[in-house]
Amino acid sequence: MTGSALRRAWRAGYYALLVAVAAVVLFPLYYAVAGSLMTDAALVAFPPALFPTELAWRNYARVMQAFPLARQYVNSMVVSLAIVAGVVVTSVLSAYAFVFIDFPFRRTAFAAFMATMMIPVESLIIPKYLLVADLGWINSFPGLIVPFVATGFGTFLMRQFFLTFPGELREAARLDGCGHWRFAWTILVPLSKHGLGVLAVYSFIAAYNQFFWPLLVTNTPDMQTLQIGLASLDTAEARAPSLIFAGVVVAIAPMLLLFYVFQRNIVRGLTAGAVK
Repeated sequence: MTGSALRRAWRAGYYALLVAVAAVVLFPLYYAVAGSLMTDAALVAFPPALFPTELAWRNYARVMQAFPLARQYVNSMVVSLAIVAGVVVTSVLSAYAFVFIDFPFRRTAFAAFMATMMIPVESLIIPKYLLVADLGWINSFPGLIVPFVATGFGTFLMRQFFLTFPGELREAARLDGCGHWRFAWTILVPLSKHGLGVLAVYSFIAAYNQFFWPLLVTNTPDMQTLQIGLASLDTAEARAPSLIFAGVVVAIAPMLLLFYVFQRNIVRGLTAGAVK
């Protein structure tokens, strides 16, 4: 076998391996979509069907009518988008202070700030719940949103991104009469759109997938989020596989759309600063 034939064979095997791995990874997503379009009889048949023989679009209407998923879907979107906005604003402001403002014990303050990332999430549940209860925010949007609008990870990510900018940029802006606020929001933030995109996507996924905290601080279906509504589909009264699959597809649709729209920002944001 010649060298060129060997390279072609290696390349063909490489792409075949990639296709096989992609098929394994994407199969759960495919079966969720296919299952949402099947009837309950087709899903429980043996052997199980892999392709819908008829497109049962009515499953999506059924899942929205049988439970308050439409309202819970709106709740999840409102809560997630509000948390994303809060995280982006607080992360930009705190990271800016740690990079561009010289104040005493800055490194110590940053180390203490980052130490909060090592605190187990479970140990904060009771203090946060007591605080939210004292403020009267049980079963309300502030109780779902406010405890998560500031994160150590967001500050760390944006600080590392801001460090890639030369200090001369701030000095030039200062000579031009540009204060901290104007420099941060008219110069620094537009130049940091890739890092902000990564932070926004990460924050949205984390907020959208929350289950325990919304379950703890809400007590009516109209204030609960979509993840709680999906869990209610798997009850003795509503054990219908097609409804469960339809609810799952409805839940994952925003995240798929988010990745599709921001995929370039995610790649550029994660690789920013890797090559000088």
